[in-house]
Amino acid sequence: MGMVPLANLTVGMVLAAEVHDRTGRILLGPGEALTEKHLMIFRTWGIAEADIEGVDGENSPALPSEVDPAALAAAEEALYPLFRHANLDHPAMREILRLSALRKVLNAVP
Repeated sequence: MGMVPLANLTVGMVLAAEVHDRTGRILLGPGEALTEKHLMIFRTWGIAEADIEGVDGENSPALPSEVDPAALAAAEEALYPLFRHANLDHPAMREILRLSALRKVLNAVP
């Protein structure tokens, strides 16, 4: 199971966990196969990511093949001071940190 960003979700993927809106209301339960309608609902309600069966954290489709997961983790660690006042439990803030680290790693590659 692994978190997959909304942009990488595709029809047919199966949820590993419930998807909640900002208020905690359940939008979709585990075991549900995603449809185009589900993806539209996720976009409407601001869902940033979903836990998908068969995807582990290290092999997430959101990570380009040229990025070393250890380098990404080190970049995130280096960026933590910039995010010290942010709520990293919020999916949007987690995604901003992840994208910042990814950009840091990709810009360091010659």
